[in-house]
Amino acid sequence: MKKKKTNFLCQNCGYVSLKWLGKCPDCGSWSSFVEEVIKDDNRRTMSSGNGINKPVSIVDLKIDKEDRFGTGIGELDQVLGGGIVRGSMVLIGGDPGIGKSTLLLQSANMLSCRKNKVLYVSGEESLKQTKLRAERLGANSESLLIMSENNIEIIIKSVEEINPDVLVVDSIQTVFDPEISSAPGSVSQIREITSSLMKIAKGKNIATFIIGHVTKSGNIAGPKVLEHMVDTVLYFEGENHNVYRILRAVKNRFGSTNELGIFEMRSAGLFGVDNPSEVFLSDSVQVEPGSIIIPTIEGSRTVLVEIQSLVTTSNFGNPRRMANGLDQNRVIMLMAVLEKRFGYHVQDCDAYVNVVGGLKITEPAIDLGVIASIASSFKNKSVNKDVILFGEVGLTGEVRRVNSVDRRINEAKRMGFKKCIIPKENLIGYENEKEIEVIGVRTIEQAFEEIF
Repeated sequence: MKKKKTNFLCQNCGYVSLKWLGKCPDCGSWSSFVEEVIKDDNRRTMSSGNGINKPVSIVDLKIDKEDRFGTGIGELDQVLGGGIVRGSMVLIGGDPGIGKSTLLLQSANMLSCRKNKVLYVSGEESLKQTKLRAERLGANSESLLIMSENNIEIIIKSVEEINPDVLVVDSIQTVFDPEISSAPGSVSQIREITSSLMKIAKGKNIATFIIGHVTKSGNIAGPKVLEHMVDTVLYFEGENHNVYRILRAVKNRFGSTNELGIFEMRSAGLFGVDNPSEVFLSDSVQVEPGSIIIPTIEGSRTVLVEIQSLVTTSNFGNPRRMANGLDQNRVIMLMAVLEKRFGYHVQDCDAYVNVVGGLKITEPAIDLGVIASIASSFKNKSVNKDVILFGEVGLTGEVRRVNSVDRRINEAKRMGFKKCIIPKENLIGYENEKEIEVIGVRTIEQAFEEIF
């Protein structure tokens, strides 16, 4: 095989060098050189000769229906958009020990039990270590092939010989191309490895899953082009000491990026949660100040979550503001509305706001619940657990309309709530609701009169 030619490119100014340099002689930046593979010029003019590369009218294009097949794990299928698309490439990232390898080994076993040939390539574990984990998960299908290898040339050769339906690579940062001198996990290695896997996945119509390490900030390690090249990017969220894991799509060419998958980590692996609302609601019977239940929309499902706030007098000159699962800047803004519009003297108080269960919420419909939770803790007055509320809060203290009102109210009725406080503009059609009392409010003051 002809050896690949490489050079080193400054990522700041584009200066090219035949060897690695610590400092760029052109722009003066340090540690900016990255190894690049030199492409042959004839590759740009290559054509298949069958007319595929010629421009055609979009009206004349004929495509078949998406060929999807399920993984056997309902939560994973939902996040993927209804199942796996043949020839697609899926990247899964998350903190160490959160369950990436466990989920994919479980999926590989279930896919192989459905008469799919699956090749699981582990670059971090030996065959014995993978076998021990497979025994714990109950993965014992004959169609599940395990391979411990880091060399991309050997992996591609095995894929061509086996021709699997599904390929799993764990992880992309451990695989290397021997013709590139840089270490595994570097920018050039990851880019070339992903490009090679993508070519064989698209060429042979193989659904490919790759696991990616994350950095200290939580982003997938390596170049951002890695996320651009793949079809789907999934992130695992959750704490290692928490039994619940959340799988969220941040990119999906074959489905929505708003879907959410919730799993429970057990000794036998990851199991999907059928009723997420029960997971995120508190188990305590006693009603405490600062606790509010709100409905939030996550893709195609509605989830009831509990928001807890603790407002206490600060012993320091600069009071602390902490938010877990919420946008901290938005919490500060809502506290300023309480201070300015309603005379709540919270400027000298520490405030801690938390979403129970580790869920991260960004939609503005939770504003009314957050501000009510803070006010409840500040006044030391509890809110009845049968009350649920939602709505966006403006800077003047008004409660603004939100979307998907019917889904939120139906979930509240299903979970047995008796009163629902919503924006006045969303009240049309719910004035005579029998199963639950629906109350419309225009301002935060009206909402506080109903809940306190």
